[in-house]
Amino acid sequence: MPRQRLLDDFTGGAGPVAEEPPTGRPHPPALPGTWEVVDGHVVHPLLKPGQVRALPFQLDMARIGLEEDMLVVLPTGLGKTIIAALLAAEALRRSDGKVLVLAPTRPLVQQHADSFGRWLTPLRFARFTGTVKRPIREGAWETAEVVFATPEIVVNDLAADRYGLSEVTLVVFDEAHHAVGKYAYVPLAARYRTDRPEGGRVLGLTASPGGKDERIEEVVANLGVRRIEARSREDDGVREFVQPVEIDYRWVDLPPEAQRIRGLLETAAHATARKLQKMGYLRKKPIGSISVKDLIALRAEIFARPGPMVRRFGPLFHQLVLLHLHHAQERLETQGLAPFVQYLDRLASKEKPSRGDLAVLKLPEVVTARREAEEFLRTSRESSHPKLDALVEVVQETLARPRGHPPRILVFAQYRDTIQTIQSILELQGWTTGRFVGQATRDAEDKGMNQKEQGRILAGFREGRFPILVASSVAEEGLDVPDVDLVVFFESVPSEIRAIQRRGRTGRSSLGRVTVLLTRETRDVRYQVAEVRREQSMRRIVRRLSREARRRSSEAAEGGGPGNASPAKGTV
Repeated sequence: MPRQRLLDDFTGGAGPVAEEPPTGRPHPPALPGTWEVVDGHVVHPLLKPGQVRALPFQLDMARIGLEEDMLVVLPTGLGKTIIAALLAAEALRRSDGKVLVLAPTRPLVQQHADSFGRWLTPLRFARFTGTVKRPIREGAWETAEVVFATPEIVVNDLAADRYGLSEVTLVVFDEAHHAVGKYAYVPLAARYRTDRPEGGRVLGLTASPGGKDERIEEVVANLGVRRIEARSREDDGVREFVQPVEIDYRWVDLPPEAQRIRGLLETAAHATARKLQKMGYLRKKPIGSISVKDLIALRAEIFARPGPMVRRFGPLFHQLVLLHLHHAQERLETQGLAPFVQYLDRLASKEKPSRGDLAVLKLPEVVTARREAEEFLRTSRESSHPKLDALVEVVQETLARPRGHPPRILVFAQYRDTIQTIQSILELQGWTTGRFVGQATRDAEDKGMNQKEQGRILAGFREGRFPILVASSVAEEGLDVPDVDLVVFFESVPSEIRAIQRRGRTGRSSLGRVTVLLTRETRDVRYQVAEVRREQSMRRIVRRLSREARRRSSEAAEGGGPGNASPAKGTV
């Protein structure tokens, strides 16, 4: 029975896999109102008893999802996955079709499979990620009732005609804000609009769809949904079921040595920007206001200018030099002197450095800045950045607080060099720390982590084997770590999506605390202001679009429009 053994390796812990495709699973009769509530838990023929708490806002959204394609916008930790499970249970009860649950990363795919396995009665699960070979996927698709997958794998399989989506009665797009540009969610959703069976549904889940109208509208259009349902922690019907989150801003000052080095970098950057301005570029903003985003856009502008390619070499050279100077200054201001030197060291150690790479390292201001930074790190007993001292204080305060469970502190840092520094500083204090980064390996001292290693570290953190986890952006999306006492932002991030994801790691079943470390008069401040502004804008836009969607749905229901039945139907 070779197929049996192979499929068992890639199914969730929800019962055995049949040797032959089933002729049809049982469809127990619906309970009155689809979902019943008994002793505070949801009762349904395909849900395990006592496993899913009955929260009214989750049930309300699930009821709407039975009637309409929908994007759910909920803060992290408020049970978006439970809404998907409620819909999946009813979709599977009603038909012989499949449910497809999509997530951007392998750990999230595994997490969803584990959660569905806890909540749903035994069903045939399959997981499709890059580690599952094609013949296994083809066999598993035939017999699986719920498939958990990364979207790229499914897109490739559909293009190769290995299976189709005509049997899929529900597609769940987790972290749906990715449905923009060329991301795999976009063609997959388009294919489902073509192949979907009658009554098939789309459910998008996100905590943060974006801070601009055009971005949110692009997500909605690409998913093909009409209904947006958004809730915040402060909304009626939600706040009584969630824990508050306190946000603390810890301010530090850039030390004199770093200020002097920053001045050298600013002088070099100003001179390079002036050269570009003389060539007809970067004239819309003052030089001091030019951002990395502007410089990335500048490259496209240079290529878009008419004329022979040889005329682009000069502007492209200066654009790269200026980009390096901005990156170096950002590391200096927000991360410290050590990450600044490490950035220059990586440029110098490239196997095939470009002319721009070499030119940056030879600039007189950069040569002086590098020498002074190295001298400071070699001779001074002070920290590379005062944020490190502030971080130690925050951790000490948190570990000293009484609690009923092992302490858990999650520290986010933007750069892997900084993660190494943070680990070293915290371990010098006698604290055991874990490291959580992506799979890419940069060098022998900065190895990536495969999925098994990531899972082992997360399990250790959950179980309290070490109190502090230092993580890159890989840990921002969706990872389930309960009862985190404190989330620390080592730096501010200008993205409202990433900030919301980071904060969502705390305040789940107990009071949440977030500390943001900020350096006065640096990019930290600009990034923080930008993030707050974008998050406020996102909330306004989502609420407006949600009201408009409800109005359209109500008008269509009153007019008897097809496919837009009132969300009041099928209530508990």
